[in-house]
Amino acid sequence: MDHGKKKNAPLRTAGLLANKCTRRSFLKGVSIAAAAGSAGLVTGGCGSVASSEEAKLKWQEFFKKNYRLMTQEEKNATVERLERLAKLQRGLDIQMSNQAPINNVLYGYAFNVTRCKGYMDCVAACVKENNLDRRTKTQYIRIFELDPGKLDPTSGDGKYFHEVPVQDKFYMGVQCFHCENAPCIRACPTKATWREPDGIVVVDYDWCIGCRYCLAACPYWGRRFNWGNPVVPKEEINTKQHYLGNRMRWKGVMEKCTFCIQRTRQGKLPACADACPTGSRVFGNLLDPDSEIRFVLQNKKVFRFKEDLNTDPKFWYFMD
Repeated sequence: MDHGKKKNAPLRTAGLLANKCTRRSFLKGVSIAAAAGSAGLVTGGCGSVASSEEAKLKWQEFFKKNYRLMTQEEKNATVERLERLAKLQRGLDIQMSNQAPINNVLYGYAFNVTRCKGYMDCVAACVKENNLDRRTKTQYIRIFELDPGKLDPTSGDGKYFHEVPVQDKFYMGVQCFHCENAPCIRACPTKATWREPDGIVVVDYDWCIGCRYCLAACPYWGRRFNWGNPVVPKEEINTKQHYLGNRMRWKGVMEKCTFCIQRTRQGKLPACADACPTGSRVFGNLLDPDSEIRFVLQNKKVFRFKEDLNTDPKFWYFMD
């Protein structure tokens, strides 16, 4: 046996904990170390044998449960670890929440196609609020410019770049519709995405394997995949975060609109609705008979996109 190789084997995995560890990279690291007869497996196949605070926190994070299987104590512990890691890695003081759904609340959204002027203030607010990748210009919301009589976004221009509004055009926004019968949820092989009791469809990023089955299943273009590590300048990072929402993502995972879960579970409007200068966006509790969203559904001409698919989206369009 080559004792020199055995002695140096732990060095082959050194430094890996400096990067985001995935289950794939973990198993690869374990197999390499095992083949070399490394004793470094005791401290983890994903990284350095140095017993640093950061390495310990990452090790604990790697072996945590799916969010839905955690006790409240375990949820609190992972939030505390992520807050500490943000401080160690980025020098950021973040405030991460794991606030549960509010009782007797079912969120719904309505979009007024007669008021929207295509300004895209909603898009800019969403990017800022949800820590979206600036390098690839990731956006959860797409605004389509359409001709009169057309109510299908696929017939419109979703990449326009000119002064708005344009005469004889109207505008229609598309994002995740938080369907009750969501195809993306059924498509996910790891159960990394699900629908919360308040109607918000969420993703546990740590359990997403990046297969993109949900992306293919969604008929509304509501999912985004990170082909690289998202880039957000430190001074632009929103430090008010939710575990299932706008916490920082990484290469190889899906993400999507969460109705700004970090805001709405605090009783605020989503950033897009809050930023809209024309009042085109209406958000509220579908179970509250006095809410604005209920008024719209009961008194306006409403329709849903691709309703024939029976996905039961919680996102309506309406006209004055």
